[in-house]
Amino acid sequence: MSADPAPEPGDGPLLIACALGIERFALRGAGLGAGLRAGPGAGRATVLRTGMGPQSAERAVTRALTGGAGASGGRRTAVIATGFCAGLAPGMHPGDLVVADETRDPAGRTACTGIRILADALSHPSHDAPRRAVHIGPVVGSDHVVRGTERAALHRTGAIAVDMESAATLRTAVSHGVRPVAAVRVVVDAPEHELVRIGTLRGGISAFRVLRTVLPAFFHWYRSSLLPGGELDGHAAPPDHPGRDVSL
Repeated sequence: MSADPAPEPGDGPLLIACALGIERFALRGAGLGAGLRAGPGAGRATVLRTGMGPQSAERAVTRALTGGAGASGGRRTAVIATGFCAGLAPGMHPGDLVVADETRDPAGRTACTGIRILADALSHPSHDAPRRAVHIGPVVGSDHVVRGTERAALHRTGAIAVDMESAATLRTAVSHGVRPVAAVRVVVDAPEHELVRIGTLRGGISAFRVLRTVLPAFFHWYRSSLLPGGELDGHAAPPDHPGRDVSL
């Protein structure tokens, strides 16, 4: 896959939400300044730092989608939650990518859009992004850092990763109108590589470098969402459904 250019003003904007300053720095360092315009036929891309935790994510995404400070505007805004996560499945490594097929938290589940498109784009190697493992499955939301036995318990529910903002970000996004939504996270620690262990710094650097490479896949996904009918993976969302669930 050739790298798609960043979207420029057009049918609808793309909002990329992350929690941490270092995540925003990785994205901006890869070429995404706020409102960057480049390439034909898509929309403006905006990076939004929400702050940590589900409540911060809810507030920031609500402001962005309803015309507050930093607004990206409009019901057609596509939303991607991204940044770092904790992997739950044995065999995961720092730097692996997670594509959510749905996000979960105590408030419910949000189906994600265009899973095949994102996974295929992210798994394609390039000169600056070597092939990385891409895991597809549910991402669960938490309001605190998850470790040890709690991590194992979450994995038994079928979840493959946990973070503090993705579920709240996507749930809030679809509560403000039908739109494409997705969550892509980079594993910073995993069952065999927990943050409290030696090697954490190396794992963090690996995850940071991978996060710098994801934007072409995000833009490709977004441009695909602008196909006639707003279709992704060949399935158009019914008007009363917040997203499209794709079985892989």
